[in-house]
Amino acid sequence: MPSHSSRTPSPETKKTAHALWEAEQSGTPCPPVRDQLPAGDVSSAYAVQRLNVERKLAQGGRLVGRKIGLTSPAVQAQLGVDQPDFGALLADMAVPDGGTVPYGRLLQPKIEAEVALVLAAGLPHPDTTVADVLRAVDFAVPALEIVDSRIADWDISLIDTVADNASSGLFVLGATPVPLTSVDLRAVRMTLSRDGEEVSHGTGADCLDGPLNAAVWLASTLAGMGDPLRAGDVVLTGALGPMAVATPGSRFEAVISGLGSVRVGFAPASDQKAGQQ
Repeated sequence: MPSHSSRTPSPETKKTAHALWEAEQSGTPCPPVRDQLPAGDVSSAYAVQRLNVERKLAQGGRLVGRKIGLTSPAVQAQLGVDQPDFGALLADMAVPDGGTVPYGRLLQPKIEAEVALVLAAGLPHPDTTVADVLRAVDFAVPALEIVDSRIADWDISLIDTVADNASSGLFVLGATPVPLTSVDLRAVRMTLSRDGEEVSHGTGADCLDGPLNAAVWLASTLAGMGDPLRAGDVVLTGALGPMAVATPGSRFEAVISGLGSVRVGFAPASDQKAGQQ
């Protein structure tokens, strides 16, 4: 497990963070970064992630929560990894339900549907339990996570995606909050459609055998790092099924039983000027 540290970043950490930062700013993906860091050193990858998140916060960004990645066996199989990871959610990553992502905003976006939890209380304990999570959650909503990679052709290992803020891009939250007393998150069924055609499906159990288990993993991991989840945080608990490629001009809708639906569109390529950052 990575540990939170205020140590001066190593030259390798700075170099790797700079490569990912430049890729995002330029709109040109970079080669994989795994060979720039010690082999298999997930802690170093999280140090890279933290450096770029702190840079965004220093520029006025606001941390609003965390995402859990790689919770679905199907997504793990797609990317060739075998454990979850996490990334930071910033306020400027939020897209309103039914909104449109400008062309060029992301490099190579894909989309997945999941359950989002919004916390009413923090989760400060490294040995967080499901009961702790149940008490802390204010409500759940359906969500779309628009993942992106600053790594060319999505050629990623666990080290690459962790360093790259867990391949975070944007996120969309449904507009109707549902208390946990009204839904069994493990039993929910998800269908994700692109332009009216189903492209992914799954259940709550496909996410670490239930989204609450994913939230327990995240809360325990962050608390162990000294950076626990806080009241008001959004937690994207992880994909309920395989991710789909987001193409210009396409529109997506996810329907999750017991939670409702959430939608987002992608501007066509002709809107390139509107998407310039």
